[in-house]
Amino acid sequence: MERMQRPSDRDRDKAPSDGKIKRLLYKINDELGDSIEPISLTRLNAFERKLVHRHFDHNQNVVTKTYRHDDVYELMVFPVGNLRKYALEKANEAIATGDKVVLPKMSNYERFVVHEALKDLAEVKSNSCGEGEDRHIELVPEVFGRGLKRIIKKIKLF
Repeated sequence: MERMQRPSDRDRDKAPSDGKIKRLLYKINDELGDSIEPISLTRLNAFERKLVHRHFDHNQNVVTKTYRHDDVYELMVFPVGNLRKYALEKANEAIATGDKVVLPKMSNYERFVVHEALKDLAEVKSNSCGEGEDRHIELVPEVFGRGLKRIIKKIKLF
């Protein structure tokens, strides 16, 4: 008599939905290309969400997060590499022109990524402005940079 074997994790990865997931991952990679907009996926079951998370785990340019709203799970795929690059381009634009640059509306996580990307750049200050869904980032060029302000605080001239 043959014993029934339980499917291993590898066997489960090759589930019937494997073709669907491969097409979805190809579509996500294609849409993320040069975009700074996150992709929202809501019609995935827990196993499919896990496969998407696992696919992007080792990619530093993409972050996946799952949010829960009542009984609906939303998987967000954030192109953080493109977002960092975009933030640096806009910061350089603010430095070159000397004018304030306003970025488009962003979610909390996207604003966090932009602030983190620009925190070591002394020539630009990033401020979150607005309320709720209208919250965005303004990049303001610093005349003397943050370094001078730190020095002034240390020697307490002003």
